[in-house]
Amino acid sequence: MGLPDLLKIAFVLGFFVFGLTPGMVIVERRLSAWMQGRIGPDRVGPLGLLQPMADAIKFIFKEDIIPDDADRLIYVLAPLMVLVPPALGLIVIPFGNQIGDEHLQVANLSVGVLFSMSVLSIAVYGLAFGGWASNNKYSLLGGLRASAQLVSYELALGLSIIAALMISAGYKDELLGTLDPRVIVQRQVEHGWNIIGGGNWLLLPSGVIGFILFFISALAENNRLPFDLPECEAELVGGYHTEYSSMKFALFMMGEYVGMTVMAALMTTFFLGGWHLPGITNPDNHTLLGGLLSVGVFIGKVVAILFVYVIIRWTLPRFKYNQLMNLGWKRLVPLALANVAAVAVIGVLTYGGGK
Repeated sequence: MGLPDLLKIAFVLGFFVFGLTPGMVIVERRLSAWMQGRIGPDRVGPLGLLQPMADAIKFIFKEDIIPDDADRLIYVLAPLMVLVPPALGLIVIPFGNQIGDEHLQVANLSVGVLFSMSVLSIAVYGLAFGGWASNNKYSLLGGLRASAQLVSYELALGLSIIAALMISAGYKDELLGTLDPRVIVQRQVEHGWNIIGGGNWLLLPSGVIGFILFFISALAENNRLPFDLPECEAELVGGYHTEYSSMKFALFMMGEYVGMTVMAALMTTFFLGGWHLPGITNPDNHTLLGGLLSVGVFIGKVVAILFVYVIIRWTLPRFKYNQLMNLGWKRLVPLALANVAAVAVIGVLTYGGGK
């Protein structure tokens, strides 16, 4: 592992995990305050910008309490299982074009899509284990809700990704497709973003539907309003993290924001052309300036999606649990299946036969 690889790892961990997370905390608190006509944090630092630092100090020095009847080992490991797997999902995502001969991606895996989705799905074990190990009935119910919610929405999420992969693969000799995120972005650079049908206007509705399905499923995967039933204060006190305090509780919250960041990065990669923006980034410009510009475009897209996350949280009310299940199984899954079928039919009619 050379210096460039270490720098890429440091950037991914430093910015997306330890930089963007506290930034999103202050954005969420200030934006929610603005939407509700409140002042929001304004005491710590200029404009309250040091509030995340104050929160971190509070969590570090807060008393760490472990319930007497808790399964101590699993209780301690659960928060790490929520934080670490989503962070691993970032390593296969191309966060920029390239500088010289160095691609701006930590690890290039031919099955990068499968790797990213598999490590993201591991995070739910942390929620389930945390709820069970706490030996609290409300925490257990929150963990069970998180598991059922993941099963319900993971299927729609996967089908929306399949539609994006099929759109990317619909070009003559490229019918077989790919699971390499770098290649997926490159095909969007050459043929058009997947959200607009990859340059095929007949696939425009399928690209938009796939993006919307992915976004809704991502909200459920991240347990964000209106899908935060695993936490639901009105019913479960705090859900799976009811018995957690100090830095263990902070790790749960960090895991949620890192998961949001990964989902936003995947949406950008699968549907929004990754680091590409026509007229701004040049795929053939491998200079330092060109590489930094592509990184800036990628970050801008990710941050824009995260802003929508926050706006939705403070706009929509929480679903009831039966409504959440009905939406997942009776609406999103059939629509995602129909979308995959539509992409297949249009692809065969348009590109059938390949070469």
